[in-house]
Amino acid sequence: MSFEQQETCPGLCPGADVIKCLLIVVGYCRNKRGLAMRKPIVGIVANAHLINDQYWIQGSSRMNVEAVADAADAMPLIIPSLPERLELDDILAACDGFLLTGGRPNVHPEEYGHEPTDAHGDFDRGRDGIALPLIRSCVDRGQPILGVCRGFQEFNVAMGGTLHPEIRDLPGRLNHRMPPDGTIEEKFAHRHPIKMIAGSPYIDLFGSDEVMVNSLHGQGIEEPGLRVIIDGTAPDGTPEAITIKDAPGFAMAVQWHPEYKATEDPVSRPLFAAFGNALRDWLRGVPLAAE
Repeated sequence: MSFEQQETCPGLCPGADVIKCLLIVVGYCRNKRGLAMRKPIVGIVANAHLINDQYWIQGSSRMNVEAVADAADAMPLIIPSLPERLELDDILAACDGFLLTGGRPNVHPEEYGHEPTDAHGDFDRGRDGIALPLIRSCVDRGQPILGVCRGFQEFNVAMGGTLHPEIRDLPGRLNHRMPPDGTIEEKFAHRHPIKMIAGSPYIDLFGSDEVMVNSLHGQGIEEPGLRVIIDGTAPDGTPEAITIKDAPGFAMAVQWHPEYKATEDPVSRPLFAAFGNALRDWLRGVPLAAE
């Protein structure tokens, strides 16, 4: 039964709404196993999908789930993008950190002061309503959060920045969109290098100031938001890796898709490993330090 169909929990906590029941179960697991034993919980913010043109679901790709479980060594938990049914404080309490994934719908341009056009594509206002305040809260609290593709763009918008709807239309820019044809391997293949600025924390993660990545996005950062540091760019100048200035905890986002072969790729693996380490520090209550 879907979240839309079932708003109360008939099992463990009759009469309670699903999110409150989730908090009860999470709390029970934490008390039962103890903080030292359990894995950190990562909330993966869901995307809305319409199945067979009539049935709405909230979900995320298997790649995202496996990247969290296998490369970050954490427990993935999909968070529905239904702001009218969820409280931000409950989400923050239920999870140790968050993954903001890619998604076909884009951030609505009203979120950054622009008028929507056909070039902006489809939208998911529910995800906007969860992701943007979640980013700001995590940055303020120092709670680990990792953004990928749309999540990268959400980071910028949450910090007051703007997006361009079709960066391939800008003079001198590459086409960063996913190839329309081919196998999954071909679509997620490395497409271009990323060059990091001197002193970027990504250099320590990757052991190099230049790495090869895939490319599957149409939008991109137009104006960086307040405190957004552009750590890495593609050869055409498109921002591809960011951090947040003076963030007390892990707050990193990349425009590419590191969830693909996250345990094998030499760039994906250390990124998710660092995220996992930050999650375990948060879980243990290790004092935070600025990036």
